Amino acid sequence: MSATQVVAQSVAHLSPLQLFEQADFIVKSIMVVLVLASLASWGVIIDKLLRFSRLRRSAIAWIGALAGQRSLTRLAQELKQNTQDPFARIYHAIVDEWHTSHRLHLHIDAAGRDSLKERINRVGQISSNVEVEQLQKGLSILATVGSVAPFVGLFGTVWGIMNAFQGIAASNSTSLAVVAPGIAEALFATALGLVAAIPAVVAYNRASGDLNSYAARLSTLVGLVEVQLSRQLEAGEGLVENVDTAPAKADRAARNVTPLAAQGA
Repeated sequence: MSATQVVAQSVAHLSPLQLFEQADFIVKSIMVVLVLASLASWGVIIDKLLRFSRLRRSAIAWIGALAGQRSLTRLAQELKQNTQDPFARIYHAIVDEWHTSHRLHLHIDAAGRDSLKERINRVGQISSNVEVEQLQKGLSILATVGSVAPFVGLFGTVWGIMNAFQGIAASNSTSLAVVAPGIAEALFATALGLVAAIPAVVAYNRASGDLNSYAARLSTLVGLVEVQLSRQLEAGEGLVENVDTAPAKADRAARNVTPLAAQGA
């Protein structure tokens, strides 16, 4: 068997680890970066899939909790068990504004009630925007890996091919067996780039869709809470149970909140 055949046979059995070990420092660095980028993107992918799945189920449950006659009381009881849910924090901010306005007696006349409705709407919008912004964290990693990783792998390929041609010049041989190891290392860098990029792009599109869907559900929930609060405000019911408050009587005594009907008596 000739030396060329021996080299060709050895190249045919190179494993990914052997390709990495035979690469030069630049190509090795590119491979390491791509592997780390892939691990980071998979961490974000798993986190987003689990989180959005959980949030979707909880949002459906909250919408169901708003279907009853005493829906806000039922909703508050449900949210007490899920204080880390984004909608629980939004509801808490809305009800805090409701209690503050009642404590300061800013709801006495019609103008005050209209102003309270507007403040509740703004608090709901601001809190929703804050929660959606928090949920967007990590998506930039997927977008960056998906758009940059193929080009990083391509750079490793170009660098490896340059080294392969330098090997041809140094050996004075145009045999494919001479340049095959360098070309294999170069193409392996491209493969790593694609392995990192393709799942990141698919997951980014999926996560973006899930985020938009959840943001729409948050908007629906906030709107339903605003409708319930507006109805209670017009009916003269000043007390709304919060996520972390005590029972109604103790809460009323602590906050000194008096229903409109009682004030007019």
